Amino acid sequence: MTPPLKGRRAFVTGGSRGIGAGIVRRLAEDGARVVFTYSSSAQQAADVVDDIKEDGGWARAVKADVADPDQLAAAIGEAAEQLGGLDILVNNAGIASFGDIDTATLADFDEIVAVNVRAVFAGIKAASPHLAEGGRIVTIGSVNGDRSPVANASLYSMSKAAVAGLTRGLAREFGPRGITINNVQPGPVGTDMNPEDGQLADILRPNIAVGRYGQPRDIASLVSYLVSDEAWYITGTAINIDGGFTV
Repeated sequence: MTPPLKGRRAFVTGGSRGIGAGIVRRLAEDGARVVFTYSSSAQQAADVVDDIKEDGGWARAVKADVADPDQLAAAIGEAAEQLGGLDILVNNAGIASFGDIDTATLADFDEIVAVNVRAVFAGIKAASPHLAEGGRIVTIGSVNGDRSPVANASLYSMSKAAVAGLTRGLAREFGPRGITINNVQPGPVGTDMNPEDGQLADILRPNIAVGRYGQPRDIASLVSYLVSDEAWYITGTAINIDGGFTV
């Protein structure tokens, strides 16, 4: 059976660990050639590439700080040149920030906007000239874009709400080119950013309808579907994947 993404060319930001690594692995497993960025986790990035190659796939890791638009644009341009264009862009890289209004600083605000919002815009803008007709863009947001389940996460929630709004607006712009763009909003997922045994777990888990955290592979499965041909009629949508956390 032919892999569903065979021949597709993908670029993923923040693909060395957590949800990003899960997405990179799944896209490669489904037949795509994948270039992904990492900022500091060089060994983890190399491990992802090695695992994919051992399974017969194709992947390449590129060091780039997505908060720097020039670095991000250069990485996307080089990937497009190497791959002969792009079919898939996944904006996954992100950070979390916690603190109340009295302790949060303007520097905190600027940092989370630079990584979680500006980098998404900059990545899409840089990739746009290289995306083929019928291309796919996925942004990784958060259920925090719709609600604030814990205190002191207002900056994070703000940044993810901005991504959802950007995604909706761009659906109108990319639609005539046959390109879809959707926002995947995970709930609690077991990663180093939000470990299942972390300090927030006892607060979050009782509110998850299925009673457990999701895993990176769960998010990757949805992303893989959204970038496939079967999802051509889905665009401008924010999709919660949260085990019933927001019901």
